Amino acid sequence: QVQLVESGGGLVQAGGSLRLSCVASGSIFRFFHAGWYRLAPGKQRELVAAITSSGSTNYADSVKGRFTISRDNAKNTVYLQMNSLRPEDTAVYYCNTNAPWGQDYWGQGTQVTVSS
Repeated sequence: QVQLVESGGGLVQAGGSLRLSCVASGSIFRFFHAGWYRLAPGKQRELVAAITSSGSTNYADSVKGRFTISRDNAKNTVYLQMNSLRPEDTAVYYCNTNAPWGQDYWGQGTQVTVSS
C-alpha cells in the first residue's frame, strides 16, 4: 500500500506562485510514474502535469510555461511549481502515482485558490 500526502496549497493573488509537494510512502517510489490532477467546481478532473519514472514530463496546454513538475526520488517526493497563477487555476489539486503493476494511488487533495 502506498500513501500520498500533499501539502503547499493555499490562497494566492493572481500572478503569484505556489509549490505543491507530494510525499509517498514506500521504498520503490522511484519506479512509479506520478502526476498532478485538479478538480474545479462544475468541471471534470483534469491532468495538469505528469512525470515518468525516468523523468520525462508532459503538461496540459493550459499550464505550459507556467507550471513545472519535478521529482526527488531520494525524498520520495513529487513537486508542482506553479507560477503566474490565474483565477482559473483555482481547484483542488490531487497527487497521483501509478505503480509498475498498474495500481493507481491518490492523495487527499490540497486546495489552491487564486484571487483576482
